Amino acid sequence: MSIKRVALVTPPYHSGVVESAGTWLNVGFVYIAGSLRAAGYEVDYYDAMSLWHKWPEIEERLRAFAPDVVATTSFTASIAHALELTALAKKINPRVVTVHGNVHATFCYDEILKAEHDTVDFVVRGEGEVTLVKLLDCLNAGGDPATVPGLSFWRDGAVLATPKAAPIADLDSLPMAWDLVEWPIYRYRAKNNARLAIVSSSRGCMEKCSFCSQQLFWERSWRARSAENFVAELELLRDSYGVEVAMLSDEIPTFDRERWVRILDLMIERKVGVKLLMETRVDDILRDADIMDKYREAGVEHIYVGVEAGDQETLDLFNKNTKVEQSKAAIDIINNADIVSETSFVLGMPDDTPESIAKTIELAKHYNPDMAFFLAIAPWPYAELYPELEQYVATTDFRKYNLVEPVIKPKNMTLEELERELGKASQKFFMHKFQNLHQLSPWKQEFMLAVFDILINNSYLAGQMRAMMKQGGQMPPEVQALVRSVKGMQRGQDEAQSHPHTFAPIP
Repeated sequence: MSIKRVALVTPPYHSGVVESAGTWLNVGFVYIAGSLRAAGYEVDYYDAMSLWHKWPEIEERLRAFAPDVVATTSFTASIAHALELTALAKKINPRVVTVHGNVHATFCYDEILKAEHDTVDFVVRGEGEVTLVKLLDCLNAGGDPATVPGLSFWRDGAVLATPKAAPIADLDSLPMAWDLVEWPIYRYRAKNNARLAIVSSSRGCMEKCSFCSQQLFWERSWRARSAENFVAELELLRDSYGVEVAMLSDEIPTFDRERWVRILDLMIERKVGVKLLMETRVDDILRDADIMDKYREAGVEHIYVGVEAGDQETLDLFNKNTKVEQSKAAIDIINNADIVSETSFVLGMPDDTPESIAKTIELAKHYNPDMAFFLAIAPWPYAELYPELEQYVATTDFRKYNLVEPVIKPKNMTLEELERELGKASQKFFMHKFQNLHQLSPWKQEFMLAVFDILINNSYLAGQMRAMMKQGGQMPPEVQALVRSVKGMQRGQDEAQSHPHTFAPIP
C-alpha cells in the first residue's frame, strides 16, 4: 500500500448552539495536519462543516484531492454525518482508508465497527497526532496495525482493540498547520466579525463531572504547553493570519496558576492584543480574585463558568465539586472586572417540572451573568451518569444530542413541553438582562446588543427573542431605543441569504 495524501474532513453537521456567536475551526485537525505533514504526508484540511458544504460539494472536493486516506471527527451529535462521510469516501474510491476519531468514536468504537466496518477501516482512540501517523507509516511499510497502540478495527469477524496509546508528553513539540486553514470563514460575530481562531494551551481535566465527556476522554489528567510557546503562537496568529480573537478550547486553562499568570504577564509585556474567550472552573476564578485586573489587561474579555444547576443536590449528582453559593461569587468577580460573564444551566432531568425550571430562571437572574443559556441534558452513552438516565431516554437519534433538543423525557413533562420551557427560560432571562442593560459599562452594552442581534438573526432562539422585543415596553426608554437599533441590523447578510436558518456549527 502506498499512502501519500490525507484528507482531514469535518462532517457537515449543524445545530443551534447556545450563542451562534461565530464560526469555529477544528483545532484538533490543525495539530494532526501538522504531525502528518512533518511525517511527509500531503494534507487537505477540509472544514466542510464551517464551509456549509453539502454532499455534492464534499464529493467534488474529495475527487479533486484524490486522498489515499479520509479521516473525520466523530463527536456524538455528528456521528451519523461522519459515518455518511466515510461511506461517501468509499463510494468514490473503495480502496481509500477511512478513519474516525474524537470522543464518540473513542468510546463507542465497538458499536461503530460492528455496524459499519464495510466503510470504517480504523478508529483512533484518544489523541490522534502520534497514533494516526504510526498507523499510516505501518500501512506503508506493510506492517500489522495490531502493533500500533490506540487503534480499533475489524478483523476476522470481530473488533480488535490495541492497547491504549501513551499520552503525548511534550505538547510544545507538536507542529501546527495554521497555513492550511481557510481563514476568511472564521469570524466572531459579536465583535464586528473579527477573525477568530480556536487555540489550545492545555489538554485535560482533573474533575469528575458525571455528565461530561472530557474528563473521560482525558482520563482525569492534565498537561500543558509552556507559557512562552503558547503566547508565541498567539503572536504568530496575529501577525501571519490577522487573528483578532482567540477562543481557548481548554477545559481548565487556569489549572496551574503559576503557568497561567505567566501567560497573562507575557501577553501584557509583549502587547499581544489578541482578545481571549475562555472557560474555566468557578473555584479557579475564586482563587484568582486578586488578579482579575491582570486578566483584563492581558485581553481576557469573556469567561464562561459552568454553574449547571441551581440546587446542591443536582450539583452533587453531577459531581461538580462546587457549592451553589460559589457560583454567584465567581460571576460577581468576573462582572466586577468588567469581563463578559457567561454560564449555563443543564435542564431536562427526570424530576424537572415547569416550576423547577422557573426557579432556575430566577436563580440565573440572581447570579446575574451577562449571558445564561438553558441547555437540555445530553445523556452521552459513555458518561458515568448514563445508567441513571437510561430509562428516561426518549430517542437514540444522536443528531439530537446537541444540548438544544431535549432527548430525556422528564417524569411529568412531555418533550414538547420541555422544549417550550427551555425557550421561555432564555426569553425571560434575556428580557431581564435588557431591562437592566443601562447598568452595564458602555462596552458591555455594545457587546450585549451585538449578542442580541446574533440571537434574533442567527440562532435557534430567534423566535423567543422576537417575542421579547414585543414586550419592549417593560424596558427603560433608553434601552428600548438601543434594542430598536438592533432590529434593523443585518449582520452577515450574505450568509443569511445562503443559510436563512443560520446556526453556528458546534466546535
